[in-house]
Amino acid sequence: MTTPRKLFIKTYGCQMNVYDSERMAEALGASGYVGTDRAEDADMILLNTCHIREKAAEKVYSELGRLKPLKVARPDLKIGIAGCVAQAEGEEIMRRAPVVDLVVGPQTYHRLPAMEAKVRAGGRAVDTEFPAEDKFEHLPRGPRAKRGVTAFLTVQEGCDKFCAFCVVPYTRGAEVSRPAARLLSEARDLVARGVREITLLGQNVNGYHGEGPDGRSWTLARLVRELAGIDGLWRIRYTTSHPNDMSDDLIAAHGEVDVLMPYLHLPVQSGSDKILKAMNRKHSVAQYLALLDRLRTVRPDLALSGDFIVGFPGEEDADFEQTLSLVRAVGYHSAFSFKYSARPGTPAAERPVLPDTVLDARLQALQALITEQQRAAQQAMVGREVDVLFEKPGRMAGQMVGKSNYLHAVHATGADLTPGQLRRVRITASAPNSLAGIAV
Repeated sequence: MTTPRKLFIKTYGCQMNVYDSERMAEALGASGYVGTDRAEDADMILLNTCHIREKAAEKVYSELGRLKPLKVARPDLKIGIAGCVAQAEGEEIMRRAPVVDLVVGPQTYHRLPAMEAKVRAGGRAVDTEFPAEDKFEHLPRGPRAKRGVTAFLTVQEGCDKFCAFCVVPYTRGAEVSRPAARLLSEARDLVARGVREITLLGQNVNGYHGEGPDGRSWTLARLVRELAGIDGLWRIRYTTSHPNDMSDDLIAAHGEVDVLMPYLHLPVQSGSDKILKAMNRKHSVAQYLALLDRLRTVRPDLALSGDFIVGFPGEEDADFEQTLSLVRAVGYHSAFSFKYSARPGTPAAERPVLPDTVLDARLQALQALITEQQRAAQQAMVGREVDVLFEKPGRMAGQMVGKSNYLHAVHATGADLTPGQLRRVRITASAPNSLAGIAV
């Protein structure tokens, strides 16, 4: 019997990369690979990279430096770079890093088995095209294993918004939505394998416009309503959204579809209209706040998350103060905040960058405010009862860990708690990043 080859994948960045890594593992599973948690044991190592944050490429080369001794000790070890850094800098990676055997972009990983065969034969392989064929349709399928309680499902890729700071349109390409029938089939398969919560993914997920079985374009709201009819699917979430694509039917779905969770990640990036215009966001602060009012009208308990960039070129003290004012007005349950960093090839990359001291001070002030709001939101949960979907055992005996419908991490005690249960929990305490409770 042939010993299966072992595959180690290290994933950087967003949830979509997590989903992509799972699909790459399935594709190579069809070629006889099984997963391993140790790079030292692997016959192939894949780094699935992200190009959003500063010095992304440098981090890849640093990781390759750590992997080089493994390659020297075992010359037959194959090393691949996937994802957005691969897309942006594929040929440069091959030139600069001889330890790399293959480079595959995020739109061509369905070709991995053929690329793997090429490198096994002694060659090197690069594929960073934007092919006409649907990669999901052409993905080979390896063994279908039982899944955990939660899963990601990519429904849309790419972005046509061209925000001035963002590299996504150049690494993921134009907006493409997957056909609804394939998504419904994949969702049913996930549920059959134990999944009870699905998060729908897209760089601009609420811009979804996939073809429905009736030949017409479906919106994300239509897709959500159809998914909600799958027996055994208890929760639906989606991320990441753009305010300009929050349509009337999607707003209505938040008030009408019980399995659509009361949690929404809706990035705004800045509280200054001047900076929003410079970012090419194509919406104002007033439009964003009015949208939140409409959402909270149909779902008053909606928990909101956001993204913020501080120190975008041209941001003055008054602009930053407007961002703080927006955060105070909204009251976020959580938010991600970053210092601006120029991404090569984006329109903002040529603009003067603010001093690091200014960026650091503004980020510290914003994060302090966000942390204050997050802790207040969690403290307000104490004494309430919430539904918790349990995912795994906790550190304490008899304890289980899961997520509330508001995406809070919850660790709870109670009789007969097991992974996969959806139980009512009374919240008894709030910690900095989690809640504690007792199953009722």
